[in-house]
Amino acid sequence: MALMVPIPVQAADSILVQSTTSTANSGLYDHLLPAFSEATGIKVRVVAVGTGQAIRNARNCDGDVLLVHAKSAELAFVRDGYGTSRSDLMYNDFVIVGPLADPAGIKGQSNASTALRAIAQSGELFASRGDDSGTHKKESALWQDAGVDAIAASGAWYRETGSGMGATLNAAIGMGAYTLTDRATWISFGGKADYGILAEGDAALFNQYGVIPVNPAKCPTVHAEAAQTFVDWLLSPTGQTAISTYEVDGQQLFFANAKAGGS
Repeated sequence: MALMVPIPVQAADSILVQSTTSTANSGLYDHLLPAFSEATGIKVRVVAVGTGQAIRNARNCDGDVLLVHAKSAELAFVRDGYGTSRSDLMYNDFVIVGPLADPAGIKGQSNASTALRAIAQSGELFASRGDDSGTHKKESALWQDAGVDAIAASGAWYRETGSGMGATLNAAIGMGAYTLTDRATWISFGGKADYGILAEGDAALFNQYGVIPVNPAKCPTVHAEAAQTFVDWLLSPTGQTAISTYEVDGQQLFFANAKAGGS
């Protein structure tokens, strides 16, 4: 009978991060990764997809670190043994953007449910990512809170793009639709045209990001040591300061809020 030899945890000078698109679209990694690599010698590659796809990729052992924004799904990932621990990393918020002409009349609205009900009742177009991303998960929860069955209107006033945030913003602007976006992507987005933030400030629009090292017990090929080094750096005062000092057009995009001991 052959002797079963455990596959050793790999050391590495590079890691793969499965990430939500908003952190990549905002330029945050371009700000963070050179500093991390200079300090540690570890290079970081990023796959930026919707949160749902990022989690599926990590469950398939394609990646060393998971950095996304759907806390219940993140906790399930750890509970199922695919992540060693989950830590709060940073936050910002979601906003509802639309044409400045605002045909649904939601401008200045601070209650997300009221704004979404007004859009639905007006029959004005709403563009959804429809891609199981963290943003899509949040949007679905907001429609539920508003008491609106948006899926029933699919193809009518409710349009699902199946695309990332940048592409969905482009589609929304092209069709004159409202949409939900994270604020960082909106600030970084270059094609705003005659669009702006029309509803914001609701506690329900809070957007928390988490970071998780992939568990080598589930994925023996994971670069566990280098992955943990990256996570520890992000959660350290150095990494947290780097996150908080990242700005676009003088605006802070993410607010670091790592907690000792994870969450």
